[in-house]
Amino acid sequence: MKFTLLGSGNTGMLPVYGCDCIACQRASEQPQYRRQKTSALIEHNGKQLLLDANCDDLLQRFPSGSIDRILLTHYHMDHVHGLFDLRWGVGERIAVDGPPDEQGCDDLFKHSGLLDFQPPLMAFQTFEWQGIQITPLPMQHSKICFGYCFTYPVQNSSQSQKQQKRLAYLTDTVGLPADTQAWLAQYDIDVLLVDCNHSPKYLALTNHKAKKNHNDLNDVLDIVAAIKPKQTRLIHISHELECWAMRHPEAFNTEYKLGYDGEVFD
Repeated sequence: MKFTLLGSGNTGMLPVYGCDCIACQRASEQPQYRRQKTSALIEHNGKQLLLDANCDDLLQRFPSGSIDRILLTHYHMDHVHGLFDLRWGVGERIAVDGPPDEQGCDDLFKHSGLLDFQPPLMAFQTFEWQGIQITPLPMQHSKICFGYCFTYPVQNSSQSQKQQKRLAYLTDTVGLPADTQAWLAQYDIDVLLVDCNHSPKYLALTNHKAKKNHNDLNDVLDIVAAIKPKQTRLIHISHELECWAMRHPEAFNTEYKLGYDGEVFD
């Protein structure tokens, strides 16, 4: 199983249009610091599964016939806008899985075209794709949203037996529901990819008038303390968090740090 972060930023991406903060200036000058909207690609057994569909170059990046399945976290526009172009393609239909949201996004369900929307996934009901066990996990967001835990077997050469590895992808949430946190805490999580849109200073910067719909760094620390993953990468990153991280490099280490576009987990 190969897991690639296609994007690690929030809706505003990086650099943010018109912004001259230190993070946006750096991203403008150095392409490796640019961030597209958070999404991912899973490759296994010669098949490709898209985790959300919001790449600006989705149609060019994934030629016809290369996408085996699409797995959606939720139906906010910044996570599904690529589907609005993809649906008018020709060829074999592409299966799309997602949470039980009857509204979906705009007219995607009414005019699905190439997209073959499957019956809604249900929380904690594990299903299989290419030998990988996928468990939908409820998030806390303004629209019904699922994170996902991917469990996959690996061969232990020293013991000649298979073991299970787990990668948890938890984007678009503020904190975690108690049942989701308890479910994750019972397992060894090898890699945690978790929403962190805001710095610890976010509410102070907005005079506590802003409504949080995403984690800040303190929320993430609480999640990490409860789950105890081996590695943590922050995703859905804003330029405000990036500025804070540039000023506070001591807050991060090799096991706990910001994710980046193109990062790969094998």
